[in-house]
Amino acid sequence: MARNLSAGTISAQVATIRRFQDFCEVDGPWAWTPVMADDWITELRGIHRLAHSTILSYQGALRHFMDYLLDPAYEWPQQCQDRFATHPIQIITEANSARHAHEGPGDPRKRAHSTDELQDLCDTADGQVTHRYEVGAKGAMVALRTATITKVAYAWGLRRGEVRMLDLTDFGPNPRARQFGQFGVCYVRYGKPGKGSPAKRRGVLTVPETAWVIDCLEQWIDQGRTGFDRAAGTALFPTERSDRISNGALSHSFAELCDTAGLTDPGLDFHSLRRSYVTLLVESGYDTRFIQEQVGHEYASTTSLYTFVSPDYRSRVVAAALRAAAGHLPERTNRT
Repeated sequence: MARNLSAGTISAQVATIRRFQDFCEVDGPWAWTPVMADDWITELRGIHRLAHSTILSYQGALRHFMDYLLDPAYEWPQQCQDRFATHPIQIITEANSARHAHEGPGDPRKRAHSTDELQDLCDTADGQVTHRYEVGAKGAMVALRTATITKVAYAWGLRRGEVRMLDLTDFGPNPRARQFGQFGVCYVRYGKPGKGSPAKRRGVLTVPETAWVIDCLEQWIDQGRTGFDRAAGTALFPTERSDRISNGALSHSFAELCDTAGLTDPGLDFHSLRRSYVTLLVESGYDTRFIQEQVGHEYASTTSLYTFVSPDYRSRVVAAALRAAAGHLPERTNRT
C-alpha cells in the first residue's frame, strides 16, 4: 500500500509468493535458494507452458519481496539469524532471471483485424440484434450492447477496461469538428495506469474514418440502454444486475460474438480492435505523434507495435516514393 499499488496488484503478488512457498516445501523465505527459484520457473515453463510475460511478473514479485526482506531498515535478516541461525538471500539475480528486452514480450500471434474481418464482426453483431428482435427472444438489448461496445472500442481505439468504464458524460463536442455534435471527443478517465500511479486520463478525438459510430451510439443511448433496470446511473453500458458491465461479462460476450462470426484465430482478441484502430490511422495518413496521443502511449515505439498495415498500403507507399524519386531524375536524352 505504501508503494501506491492497487489492491489487485498486491493480492496477485502475494499469491505468487505463497505459490512459490508451497512449491519449496521449506520452513520459510530464510531457507529459499536460487536453485529453488530455477526449479520453479522450469516447471512453470516446461509443464504449465506459461507465457514469457507471466514468468517476468512472477520473477518480479519474488525479486521485490526478497529486496524487502533484505532491506536493513526492516531488520528481517537479523531477526532470521537470531531465530533460525540463517538469513534470507536474493534468489532472483541477473543470472537466473528473464530480461524484459523490448516493449512487446507478449504473444507474437496477436494482430489487428483485417478490413474484411472487421466487417464480418460488425455484420454478425448487427445480425444477432436483428434476429433476436424478430423472433422475440430475450436478449436483443444484450446483443445490441455487445455490438455497440465492439464498435465504440474500435472507433476510439479503447482498451477493454476503458470502454467498460465509460459514462454518459464522457463525450463532448470538438469546437473544430462541429459536425460530430456531442460526440466530437471521447474523454477516457480510466486509462491504463503506470506502476504505482492512478489511472491516466486522455481525450480521444473523433476522426472522420470512424464517425459512423455516432449513429450506433445514439441508438444505444436512446433505445438500448433504457431497456435495463440499472440504467438510472450514468454508466454507458449497464447490465440487468449491476450498474456497469464487468470485465468478465464483456470478455465472454465478445468471445461469443467472435465464435459466431467464425473469427477463431488465437491471434485475435478484444485488444485487436485497438490494434486495428492504430492501423487505420496509420493507413489514413495521420501524424505519428497524433496517433500516439490518441491511444495514450507514453512512447512512440509502443504505438509502432500496434501497427499492422496491409500489403496494399505498403505497395502504395513504395509506389508514391518511386513517383517522387522519378520526378527528381534528370530527363534522358536520346543518343545516336
